[in-house]
Order: sequence, then structure tokens, then C-alpha cells
Amino acid sequence: MNVIEAHKYSDFVRKESSSILYSNDEHYIINIGFDIARRLGQDGAQVVISSRNQQKVDNALAELKSQNLSISGMVCHVSKDEHRKSLVQKTVEEFGGIDIFVSNAACSPHFGPMMEISEAGWDKLWDTNVKAGFMLAKEILPHMRKRGGGSIVFVSSIGGYNPFPVIGSYSVTKTALLGLTRAMSNALAPENIRVNAIAPGVIKTKFAAMLTQEDPELIGIPMKRYGTPKDCSGTVSFLVSDDASYITGETIVMAGGMTSRL
Repeated sequence: MNVIEAHKYSDFVRKESSSILYSNDEHYIINIGFDIARRLGQDGAQVVISSRNQQKVDNALAELKSQNLSISGMVCHVSKDEHRKSLVQKTVEEFGGIDIFVSNAACSPHFGPMMEISEAGWDKLWDTNVKAGFMLAKEILPHMRKRGGGSIVFVSSIGGYNPFPVIGSYSVTKTALLGLTRAMSNALAPENIRVNAIAPGVIKTKFAAMLTQEDPELIGIPMKRYGTPKDCSGTVSFLVSDDASYITGETIVMAGGMTSRL
């Protein structure tokens, strides 16, 4: 999922905003993207969510609306230019502008030795995990500029620092997001548009099911537990808030103490 807000406000300031959320999760409704949407909604945001699958959008909307959150959503294949444009247009038409974008769309089509991935699988990884987020951010930028600034958050991974052997190719795309975050932050800081990232560790969701079957201590998590979506959503809430107004170009790791240096 990705997030775009409308009408985000804190105790001290209220501002129009919008958020977009995408998810490739097929069964669990509680995943990182969903919980980010929920947390930002609880913070006062009007949120737009999206997924490749209409049923996933409908399920998420039903759950979030049952919590009295201001939420909208639509189907979006983030690797398709026309879908990205439609998503941004819907958000602006419905909520009047965009202040916040959380890029969380990701796929992992290959599980196994990195050198065995196909060219098609490699292309899909980069199109979804890196290119789509960048192109969607470009689509959103004119709307942030109209509002005098904004906040972008990319969801990377601890695997971006220390690639997991069974998802090495996926991990490389997450490393790319670390560089993308720093490069975009340098380019956009003069326009009051902040760009940061989070790097979750092993979070207990369906997406990471192949990693969470082992004892967390055995896979090198010093805190001896897996993370939860709430560990991620709280950090995103901070990064897009006024409390983080002087933070840009940074990646915050929440990985239970796992090593996080390139």
C-alpha cells in the first residue's frame, strides 16, 4: 500500500493533505500499508488507498470506515502510467490537494538464489519497487508545490542494508530506495518538500511469511521478536508530522536491533 492524505492536522496546525496506499497482500488485511493508512486516518488525515485488486480495496475501505475514518480508494496498478495519473487525479478532485505521499507498493516475484531470477522477474521488481514510486512522486509534486511543501516517505527494508539470501533481488531494490530517498531529498529540500524513508525489519505479515516461520532469535533479531505493522505506522506518523519538520534525507530503521549499515 501507499498513502496520500487530505486534511491532515495536529494539535498545533491544520493543513490540507492527501495520501495513497497500495498493497499486494492477498489475505491479511493488517499489513504495513493498511496500518499506515489507519494511523494517518487516526491522526486526522483524509486518506486514499489503492491496490491492484478491487476486493482488497473494498475490504480495506470497509474496515477503515467502520473505525469512522475519512477514507477513499481505488484500483491502481502502480507500474502503469495511466493508473498513476488516475489515482492522483482522483485524490485531488476528492480532497483538493496532496501534502503527503507514502510509497509502499512492492512485489517479490522470486524466492530463492538471487542469480536464478529471470529477466522478467528482475524487470517486475524494479518497475514496481523503485520506478513506480519515483514516477508517482513526480506526478504528485506539482500538487505539493501548489501547497508550499509536502512530505514523501518511501518504505525500504532492513534487507536494503543486509540482503536476505532468499530474497536477494528484492533486497537490492530496497537498497535503491535508500539512495533514491537521499537524492530526492537534496533536490526537493529548497521547495520545502521533505523525503525520508523507513526500513522495517522482519514484520509479521503475509508478505514476510517465508521469513517469520523461524525463531526470531535464530535469524539474528537481538530483541527476539518480530516487528508488527504498528511499529512501522507510528514511525511514518512521526516523519510526516510537524515534529519532523527539520528531518529530510533520512532513513529510520525499526528492526529490533538488526545491523543497519551499508
